Amino acid sequence: MDFANVYAQGFVRVAARVLPVHLAQPSRNAAAVIADVAALADQAVCVLAYPELNLTGYSCDDLFLQDALLDAAEDAVAQLVEASRDLSPVIIVGAPLRCQGRVYNCALVVQGGDLVAVVPKSYLPTYREFYERRWFAPGSDAVSQITLARHPELSAPMGAGQVIAVADVPGLMLGVEVCEDMWVPIPPHATMAAKGATVVVNLSGSPITIGKADNRKQLAQSASARCQMAYVFTAAGLGESSTDLSWDGQTFVYECGDLLGQSERFPRQGSGTIVDVDLRRIAQERLRQGTHGDNVAQWRATQTLVSQVPSPTISAGRFAWPSGDLGLRRPVERFPFVPNDPARLSQDCYEAYNIQVQALARRMEAIGQPKLVIGISGGLDSTHALIVAAKAMDLLGRPRRDILAFTMPGFATSDTTKSSALALMEAVGATAETLDIRPAASQMLSDLGHPFADGEPHYDVTFENVQAGLRTDYLFRAANQRGGIVVGTGDLSELALGWCTYGVGDQMSHYAVNTGVPKTLMQFLIRWVISQNLFDTTTNEVLERILGQEISPELVPAVDGKSMQSTEALIGPYALHDFFLWHILRRGAAPSRVAYLAWQAWRDVNHGAWPIAWAGERKVSYDLTTIRGWLEFFLKRFFANQFKRSAIPNGPKVSAAGTLSPRGDWRMPSDVGAATWLGELEDNVPREEL
Repeated sequence: MDFANVYAQGFVRVAARVLPVHLAQPSRNAAAVIADVAALADQAVCVLAYPELNLTGYSCDDLFLQDALLDAAEDAVAQLVEASRDLSPVIIVGAPLRCQGRVYNCALVVQGGDLVAVVPKSYLPTYREFYERRWFAPGSDAVSQITLARHPELSAPMGAGQVIAVADVPGLMLGVEVCEDMWVPIPPHATMAAKGATVVVNLSGSPITIGKADNRKQLAQSASARCQMAYVFTAAGLGESSTDLSWDGQTFVYECGDLLGQSERFPRQGSGTIVDVDLRRIAQERLRQGTHGDNVAQWRATQTLVSQVPSPTISAGRFAWPSGDLGLRRPVERFPFVPNDPARLSQDCYEAYNIQVQALARRMEAIGQPKLVIGISGGLDSTHALIVAAKAMDLLGRPRRDILAFTMPGFATSDTTKSSALALMEAVGATAETLDIRPAASQMLSDLGHPFADGEPHYDVTFENVQAGLRTDYLFRAANQRGGIVVGTGDLSELALGWCTYGVGDQMSHYAVNTGVPKTLMQFLIRWVISQNLFDTTTNEVLERILGQEISPELVPAVDGKSMQSTEALIGPYALHDFFLWHILRRGAAPSRVAYLAWQAWRDVNHGAWPIAWAGERKVSYDLTTIRGWLEFFLKRFFANQFKRSAIPNGPKVSAAGTLSPRGDWRMPSDVGAATWLGELEDNVPREEL
């Protein structure tokens, strides 16, 4: 694999363009398009789309019935087709064309010296400022083949609903519709998606009025989300007539409901949006959303004319993408569970927190309103579980003292985390107890004949798990004794890595409120709770202090002046592991694709956006060698620890990316190996930095 190349990675570069139009001067407009295509071909753009009737201008009105203009339009088409012989991209441009005594508002697909397809506009608006039926015939009246009268060598399939395969770009199936076609109840793009279109282009005239820009985006976003495809939109701009209207030159691209890019509106020169569409993502989303295929199958069963609509293919070899690193023109979030946009992040945190609170309250109602037993370490996970428990009690009208909170210092518990745990339990109003597990742990280690019992600093997994197991054991026995249930604190990231003690440790509880929350989101949830003043000032101060602490299991004592045990030093950065998890869980991405996206997201601290409150020294970069190493580590642990996930307690799903619950989003054999995934990684991801 040409690892660094976007096309080898399954992307296709598309451009929605708008150029100043020379009204009723087709040759000048064709020349402008040719120059623009030539410039963007050097940027490895595969598909370029220009506005509706771009070769003449949209606002020619009754001039569309003048032979001089229609002749010039055909000549401009021939001019563009000839120039395309030396140009690689697929060009989609609007022009009026005559066919069998009628004029059609058409989108033309041109590539490699061929007029590949002609798509007439299906629905012609005649309301408000529109009078298109005065000049044009609807696409439904079109014949299946068009030949230009002035240039009989130019002939192409004609018809709405065509899907054009670009054979040398796997997964690229182009559909084209024109302006109003997007606005009708049963739009052509739905039919095209059912026939396999992965990228639909809309060439629009669309004079602008207040609020219309948002309406266009809503329709395009909805289309891309419903049909699991990319939607490319370009509207007419500078140069169109201002007799009664104005034009904003809006362009944007959506993919599966996500905005990939948009340009500034009302440009005074050539403008547009250039992005890389993820064809593999589209294919994966359609595989995962079984109803997409079911709907297509049902639709096909009701159609009798499907096969009559031409579907041309652009021959392989005409678009040969450049090799090497072409960059990646799309946003790749470093923290896919954590939106960069502050407003979206706040909304996500509001929903996540209340999902957890409502779920815990519902479970309490269902089983007789028990007390809540929870172990508080002073770390992020148990802190968040406690503030969720506190709000669940508030929601049910129960006193917070019915939360039985235990801090259980072991051999490596620091004064900092212990004091934070005690302060937090007191601040939220829980019933707080300290239960020192060291005597019981020492007895168990002695019974096992462990070297630590004889004074040796032998800190192995047994040493760690004796402490983890005793803490859980005490919590369960306290719950038995005092009429409670144990609230689990382990999070989604720990489950992915198997970073939990099976059965008698933090893998087990009566209800696990955090199992749907990844580590990278956890800290932002706590920050959101602080920002919303859901607790008093004293509680907020303790929460701020906990946010600044090192993530640590605190099971092995610090010796010889070394710092406390660091989780991320042992198992790698959670930022990368959560990135890997999201793309594997949500996108089903192969390891090489995950590594490529992580490399794009993390190799440069100055490139791309960072979540709010992530500043200074926390902004780090990772080279490809580091990413590859930790991804291999992640895959090995992810596959080896499925048995832990197969036995996890109930807990609420929080993120749309999914959970690892065996009853919900993730069903996987506990005894399958990682060999296939590790092999794909080995075959396709370089070991050295590029």
